[in-house]
Amino acid sequence: MNQDSISLLQECNAGAKMGIKSLNEVMDDVCNPNLKQLLMQSRSEHEKIQNQTSSMLYEDQKMGKEPDKMATAMSWVKTNAKMMMNDSDQTIANLITDGCNMGVTSLNRHLNQYGDADMQVKNVTKDLISLEEQLSKDLRGYL
Repeated sequence: MNQDSISLLQECNAGAKMGIKSLNEVMDDVCNPNLKQLLMQSRSEHEKIQNQTSSMLYEDQKMGKEPDKMATAMSWVKTNAKMMMNDSDQTIANLITDGCNMGVTSLNRHLNQYGDADMQVKNVTKDLISLEEQLSKDLRGYL
């Protein structure tokens, strides 16, 4: 793989991990069983992409990337502050929607930044973008 492919794959890997962490942070507080099922399904899909990107990087003897520490910390603070004020399913849907929007923006920026990446890597990134967009859309009914 070329350097753009590796860099994009690492960003996609970090994005999937961030999604999983975010979903795990709120999962225990979800009351609505349908919302819980939706979030569990999304977490499963994020895990598949995280595993796929890790495997692709491993094949090229490269390592995955952890989510940015500052972004992770800010997400944790925001989530916990909002949940302390109001731990409703609506708050959870709002938090996850915000996270999806940030993920879509970040992944699209990286997709443009690493334009020489292999098509397979671009497609995996687009799959994660689509997953985030669909989750955001599915959460609208809980806002």
